[in-house]
Amino acid sequence: MSEKLGIIGFGNIAQAIATSLLEKNLLEPEDIICLVKSKKSVEEIKNNYKYNINIFESISDDSKRIWNCPIKLLSVKPQQLKEIKELKVNSTKRNTMISILAGVSIDRLKNQFPNHNCARAVTNIPITIGKGLTGISWGQEINNQDKIFIREIFNNSGKLYEFPEEYLDVFLALTSSAPAIIALIIESLADGGLSGGLQKNLSEELVIEMILGTVLLLRDSKISTSDLKNKVTSPAGTTISALRVLEERSFRSALMESIIEATKKSKTFK
Repeated sequence: MSEKLGIIGFGNIAQAIATSLLEKNLLEPEDIICLVKSKKSVEEIKNNYKYNINIFESISDDSKRIWNCPIKLLSVKPQQLKEIKELKVNSTKRNTMISILAGVSIDRLKNQFPNHNCARAVTNIPITIGKGLTGISWGQEINNQDKIFIREIFNNSGKLYEFPEEYLDVFLALTSSAPAIIALIIESLADGGLSGGLQKNLSEELVIEMILGTVLLLRDSKISTSDLKNKVTSPAGTTISALRVLEERSFRSALMESIIEATKKSKTFK
């Protein structure tokens, strides 16, 4: 067997990455080997995932094959990292480990996987529809050939940004945690429409379309957020009344503090 990509953990993000590579014929199903924690997960993926990849329970004998893969994607929960036991293989070449675990530093990865060159990536849930944002920091030993392949992995599912590792925690807060904040804002605005008499589904649809249109306007017209705010805010009008309430409730400060707190939390996993 000569699998090219090993995936440890196969949740939504890992599935999105694998699916993109397979759909674009960058890899074949037989090129991928995946480990999951239980037999139940193995069966669910075999029954529901549309590609026939090699997938095994982590304690099975076949699971050892993953350590021969030249590149591995580590996609378990940070709390499960200590359960992953590296096996030495009969190879003179050091393989590469890419981790998408929140907050887990490259130094910690190198300590746990001493036979690997390590990189740390942070990505977000829109990767599941090909609109992901991924930040990556390279370990010093990773060669250019591996970097090209790894860039291809993430560029196929969205946009890739390369950073010094010190910036990955705030990148995580802004791009991986903030979608939940946006979802909360959408839900709250839709509830405001509901209280005004609109049906819940319609109110939420209107909010989502409004946000999408606003974001596209900002991106495509290249106007600043301040300019946009000024364009729709008239003296003694509805918009300034709404903004005044948000300022009184420290809305802006609360959003800033939420990103700061998420950044701090990411650092605790190191």
